[in-house]
Amino acid sequence: MTDEVGVITGDLTLTTTPRPDGYATVRIQYTGAEEWYTLTDSPLPIPPAGPESLHAGLVEAVRQGDFRGQ
Repeated sequence: MTDEVGVITGDLTLTTTPRPDGYATVRIQYTGAEEWYTLTDSPLPIPPAGPESLHAGLVEAVRQGDFRGQ
């Protein structure tokens, strides 16, 4: 689910960008497209395990189609 266009499906690319305030901005796009969309509920807090852990969890949730903003 994205803020700009709602649900997107298909071959997607996800980025998780840490911010200095302890949150991470999460964006998603159709792979190869120019447009990026903000994942609903982004920015998300970075867990104690770090931004890589957050990213891995988000990728898995998107793959399963069950991302609800954690």
